[in-house]
Amino acid sequence: MANGLMAHGRGVELPLGKPFLWFAVIILTLFFAKALLIPLALALTLAFLLAPAVGWLERMRIPRVASVAIVGAVTLVGVLGVGYVVSRQLINVAQTLPAYQANLHAKVAALHSPAEQSVEKALSAVEGIGSEFTTDSGPATPGVPTPSAKALPVRVVDPGESQIEADFEFLMRFLRPVGAIGIVGVFTIYMLVKREELRHRLLQLAGIGHINLMTQALQDAATRISEYLVMQFAVNACYGLLFGSGLFLIGVPNATLWGVIAGLLRIVPYVGTLTGLLLPLVVSISVSASWWPPVLVLGLFLVLEVAVTNIVEPWLYSSRTGISSLALLASAIFWALLWGWPGLVLSTPLTVCMVVLGRYIPQMSFLNTLLGSEAELSAEAHFYERLLAMDQEEARAIVHRYLTEKSLVELYDCVLIPTLSLAEQDRYKGLLDEVRSNFLLLCVRELVTELAEYRETKGVSDDSGIRSGAARRKERKELAVVCVSTSEFADDLTTLMLAQLMERAGHPTVMMSAGALSTEVLAGLAAEPATMIFISALPPFALSQAKATCQRIRRVLEHNRIAVGLWNSDEEAERVMERMRNGRPDVVIHTMAQALQQVVRWQQRASDMPSLR
Repeated sequence: MANGLMAHGRGVELPLGKPFLWFAVIILTLFFAKALLIPLALALTLAFLLAPAVGWLERMRIPRVASVAIVGAVTLVGVLGVGYVVSRQLINVAQTLPAYQANLHAKVAALHSPAEQSVEKALSAVEGIGSEFTTDSGPATPGVPTPSAKALPVRVVDPGESQIEADFEFLMRFLRPVGAIGIVGVFTIYMLVKREELRHRLLQLAGIGHINLMTQALQDAATRISEYLVMQFAVNACYGLLFGSGLFLIGVPNATLWGVIAGLLRIVPYVGTLTGLLLPLVVSISVSASWWPPVLVLGLFLVLEVAVTNIVEPWLYSSRTGISSLALLASAIFWALLWGWPGLVLSTPLTVCMVVLGRYIPQMSFLNTLLGSEAELSAEAHFYERLLAMDQEEARAIVHRYLTEKSLVELYDCVLIPTLSLAEQDRYKGLLDEVRSNFLLLCVRELVTELAEYRETKGVSDDSGIRSGAARRKERKELAVVCVSTSEFADDLTTLMLAQLMERAGHPTVMMSAGALSTEVLAGLAAEPATMIFISALPPFALSQAKATCQRIRRVLEHNRIAVGLWNSDEEAERVMERMRNGRPDVVIHTMAQALQQVVRWQQRASDMPSLR
């Protein structure tokens, strides 16, 4: 037995350790292979950004290669043009800035108060006294080195070799970024021209059985990333235009340059934004005679940044990327630590891919939970959580909010019954104590009792297909319904819900427990073959009781219609019918809406059969 327990313990530990092992392997791969992965990620991002333009040219009946060449040429010319203009204006700023050096020194000196100057003088005096104690006051002995003297290493360097190394180092500093840009450009062109080939390779890797899932994932990722990049470009362009216009009105020189730089640097999250403020702020301090222009520059930046960061970007980015604001910040830090500046730029597109993986791959669903923008609990989970917290008022509020958009039948099928099912599972597992279990059942019973007087609000449709009981009674006599509860606890509540809905639909209804079905009661029901029997049972452990109750009723009621309501069950009705063949139920249903629809069908059949009227 001990060996068996140990083996069982090992079997539990391995699945828990595998995700962490895979996570560590992925992180190490991303870190050590970043020299290859960073150009690929940059190229993929550019391909997503340029793909809509290429597609538009292709729809104009221009061949793909020519479309890619046109888009690439326009992009290259635009980048080089912006770079040339920005560099020229930066050189102009660097040349004119020394002229304002005296003004800048004057403003810096004005910041030092007399008290600060006194503190600086005191610190200088202390440093002077300390230096006197540390220096040796005795005369130096000729030929004996002082303790402070240190021997300097001497290295003989060939002037020619030193010049060659310097030239080679300068050349490599120039060639490295040029080579990286060239690699990114080649990858981007290949991805744009051969995008179907890349898609087919990914589908082959996923397997024939996962083509549908992989196609949806690729389409979703491409749409989200493309929309995000387009919206980011639009937001940054508008931000740069507003910032530059504001600087021009304030009177800061080269306002167009600072607006362009601010818009470009916003590609780098957080850090780029502050850098875009620093340059025009320093210039405004240098050229202005007072402190008002720098204060206005700072105020302009704060107004734009607060509006864009807290209103515009969450509204645009969260809806299109599916990433929460907190996840955007955490992903920026993660990718910056992993890949540096390129990771910071690529943090959002890479995180979008992670969210898409979590949405379509069940084993990675935790990524969508952690990073996705949808953080709300489902109605049944929220209702159950509030009842477990013994917060009856909030649980009641959840029900009333749900009823503003949904019908009473949907409330029972989608909120209350799933909550009872969760409670039953936890109770049988020993995870729900008696106090909370009783509190939950009492609260649900009180809610169902109050809802007996509930009337559907205008605009909320009842999808059960049942018209009001008063209107139906005018047309014909309704058949009687007997709702039978198989056991205590939650089954009584589901039977109460069913009986309430049957009454609202206009059917004479009787509610009783399985123990109350005495021989006399069954004999009376047998005399009325038109009466319908609904056996109410709540999984996961009610099937055997429902089966026994159905067998007992069928022995006496040969001609009555019997329906077994196995509420909130995932098991197919045909399979349940096969398992309950000894009880011979007429139908197995899973929702209250199905029960109401089944009564309508039986009512119509009874209307066509005089013997059952």
